[in-house]
Amino acid sequence: MAEIESYPKHGGQLRQIAERFGIDESQLLDFSANINPEGPPAAVIAALRAGIDDLSTLTKYPDLQQTDLRRAIAMYIGVETENIVVANGFVPLLEATLQAIKIRNCLLPVPAFVEYRKTFERSEIEVTPHVLNAESGFNYDPAEMFAGTHDAILLANPQNPSGVCQDSELMRDIVAKAYERNTFVLLDEAFIDFAPQHSLTSATDDFSNLIVFRSVTKFYGIPGLRVAYAVANSVLASSINDNLAPWPITTLASRAVCAALADKIYAGRTINENLHRKAAFEGALKSLGFTVYPSGANFLLFRLTTGVDPKHFWEQMILDQHIVLRNCANYEGLNPGHFRAAVRTQEENTRLQKALKDTISR
Repeated sequence: MAEIESYPKHGGQLRQIAERFGIDESQLLDFSANINPEGPPAAVIAALRAGIDDLSTLTKYPDLQQTDLRRAIAMYIGVETENIVVANGFVPLLEATLQAIKIRNCLLPVPAFVEYRKTFERSEIEVTPHVLNAESGFNYDPAEMFAGTHDAILLANPQNPSGVCQDSELMRDIVAKAYERNTFVLLDEAFIDFAPQHSLTSATDDFSNLIVFRSVTKFYGIPGLRVAYAVANSVLASSINDNLAPWPITTLASRAVCAALADKIYAGRTINENLHRKAAFEGALKSLGFTVYPSGANFLLFRLTTGVDPKHFWEQMILDQHIVLRNCANYEGLNPGHFRAAVRTQEENTRLQKALKDTISR
């Protein structure tokens, strides 16, 4: 347990790692955070600069209703503005949702994002873990998941850390089965922009038990702005919003996200580039003898070959190669030796491939 606690709880914690290993933070290449390597669209930078030049951005309160932002999101995903709730990150949205729906217990397929369980526990909600089978590709099995009775089930599509993306028809079937059992489905689609055809945001009016959570910061390379949103039927969306603190999004962040969502060329290019880079990256990892899991997101989960010590491997990648991978030892239900690597630029992916080969050869 002490060894697991020594790893960062999230990706992107470069300052912590730099201090721990005595390396200048600027020398570290980060594969632990799944952020678009191209950076934000040019329109985002322009919107931020224009916002700074406009003194009212600082002297006036943000729009309490976030009308422009919610309208931009609604147009982006094809739902009504009344279905949208915005906040400064996924966790505040999940907390507000749990206050709105008043559940007592939740089924949680694992491995999964570590903040799910922590948020449930803070809300005093009982969590029942459901361990997904790595050998069968971490796929959801409705028959297994609904073997018991629960108030809610939290799913992710694509999953984190596996990256597995389930077909939208399967996900819709799960939601329908949950609806018949009066079970809420909390669906995290933080990475669905890389596979938008599988999103269920348009199904929230069909199923009153469905709440979908999405993010714009990973896909558009703006995690520092902290913007996420939830989609639900209008009645439930209003209830979730009532449980949020006022003014969760700054005016600058709102303007930047509106600009990002309007850039359809950037979105199309990002999806295509990620597909090509990920395919090449996956092949490179397999050529080194690693087990690699199919991913619908912008990262890959892989397992080290037998005989390689995970802790030593992770540390040597930092010390010798100045490359940070996400050690997945603190993911519940995941066997030791699993690592997650973001899909970065082709040049950076090639550098990682060479570093991996050099490290395991030792």
